[in-house]
Amino acid sequence: MSNVSDIPEFDHKSFLKNLTRQPGVYQMYDHAGKVLYVGKAKNLKNRVSSYFHRGGLHPKTQALVQRIHSIEITVAASEAEALLLEQNLIKAQRPPFNILLRDDKSYPYIFLSDGEDYPRLALHRGPKKMKGRYFGPFPSAGAVRESLQFLQKTFRVRQCEDSVFRNRSRPCLQYQIGRCTGPCVKLIDPEAYAADVRHTVMFLEGKNESLHEELVEEMNKAAENLEFEKAAAHRDQITALRQVQAQHSAESGSGNVDVIACALESGEVCLHVLFVRQGRVLGSKSYFPKDPLGDNESGILGEFLAQFYLSDRAMDIPAEVVISHPVEEADALVEAVRQARGKSINLCDSVRTHRAKWLAMAIEAARQNLRTRLGSQQTLLKKYEALQVVLQLDEMPERMECFDISHSSGERPVASCVVFDRNGPVKSDYRRFNIEDIQAGDDYAAMEQALTRRYSRLQKEGKSLPSLLIVDGGKGQLGKARQVMQELGIQSIVLLGVAKGTTRKPGFETLILEDGREQVLASDDPALHLIQQIRDEAHRFAVTGHKQARDKLRRRSRLEDIAGVGPTRRRQLLNHFGGLQEVMRASVDDIAKVPGISKKLAQEVYSVLHSE
Repeated sequence: MSNVSDIPEFDHKSFLKNLTRQPGVYQMYDHAGKVLYVGKAKNLKNRVSSYFHRGGLHPKTQALVQRIHSIEITVAASEAEALLLEQNLIKAQRPPFNILLRDDKSYPYIFLSDGEDYPRLALHRGPKKMKGRYFGPFPSAGAVRESLQFLQKTFRVRQCEDSVFRNRSRPCLQYQIGRCTGPCVKLIDPEAYAADVRHTVMFLEGKNESLHEELVEEMNKAAENLEFEKAAAHRDQITALRQVQAQHSAESGSGNVDVIACALESGEVCLHVLFVRQGRVLGSKSYFPKDPLGDNESGILGEFLAQFYLSDRAMDIPAEVVISHPVEEADALVEAVRQARGKSINLCDSVRTHRAKWLAMAIEAARQNLRTRLGSQQTLLKKYEALQVVLQLDEMPERMECFDISHSSGERPVASCVVFDRNGPVKSDYRRFNIEDIQAGDDYAAMEQALTRRYSRLQKEGKSLPSLLIVDGGKGQLGKARQVMQELGIQSIVLLGVAKGTTRKPGFETLILEDGREQVLASDDPALHLIQQIRDEAHRFAVTGHKQARDKLRRRSRLEDIAGVGPTRRRQLLNHFGGLQEVMRASVDDIAKVPGISKKLAQEVYSVLHSE
């Protein structure tokens, strides 16, 4: 294998000498041919040259440049086309130095059906193929459910499935508790129901003042006609509407606006998006791009906007986008959105009145969320540093794996493997192992089998090994781990056993070090807290897997273990006797009377069902 020092440096001077000044896209690759970064430029020569200046580069940019082995160029007809091509390449290749939005789910909407006497309200996500109106997008399904809950209590428009609605013979519980008017059994006429639908639409469109005035007028009219129950219902709607307006004091103005703020601190970034529709703040969402290449808010915000509005995610693009920092090449982004999405947007970073209030909210949320994230990361970092000191490691562990075994008196043993890196749990790398062909209750054999399967596979696939392996158990479990590592020829992994201690209470665990020494840490030691967190997560993951495997086994019919008895014969046996218990009580002659069951097969069924 060649050393990194043997790899020739990228000859940027020769490359830049003949590079075009046209707009286009550049792709940077490492020596293995893997893409590192995809960028677009109004002037390719000027942009690519900026990476090779002698000074002033951000450390992350320097790290990128050091890994460049080759650069490929694609010329575009315009800057906007270059931006569209860049986003397509990022989506297809997912380069490590680009901002990657991992939330690819479409945004949820509130859907109001159309073309029927009693329309339905519902949460909707995905293509808008159904006939009706869509209100949103909302930042999360939780925000939709909160709005639907308010609408159900206030205007009582049905939210049940159409299949349920069409087959009701009496009103459901929602009618009993006053959250539905019983349209399924015609307890409300279509005209009165249409009024409730109209009020719902007015609320969703942000016409709260007009809605309030209409409800007051209807309340007074009902009172004059001595319809006091109807007047009281309108009074309750007015009260609920005012309470919502008080909770959303930021509501003012009108129109559809996305407000996006960027906060940058200690190399970490938070981008907070505020969704405003019809003048109402529907909610917000924070994004934390991993390792952004940009070294200022404007550059990071520009990358984010391109992905946010040029992706395939199903969402409405508002006419106005308010941003916390000006972005370069804003005109190219606006044109690219017009070409790709058929929408015209206005990017604005200088606003007044209610838009300024929305922007201030987004900026403060971005800062607070970023500080919270940094605080949690710093706490985790302190735990890792403490663990390094306790285990006398040369450096903090980059990746840790912990194994645990779970079973019920030896039944269906399952081993779990959980993975932590310096950012906490890496749940996508968690694994479970169904343990087979061992003596019931032999935890040592179970641990040996799980470790062998895990690390032989990692070696075979050439994947990274952990720097620290933790096993839940004492010297015996740790000995098995050491034996497996020796058989596989792995010497780079530090081993650690965690025994529960004599009291078997949290805080009194005994650490079994690789050389056999035992150590008990103080209950407030950050290293112990980290070990407990990893061990508890491994235990939780193992127990969950074991219960699933055990329950699946217990749900399995004993008839499935009989050769010659397939699904059809099992069904005939159960139907003939009325259930498995009755089959077990039957004699051989009784079983032989079932159609399709011979005397020989009846004897086999009887023997299996009555075996130990």
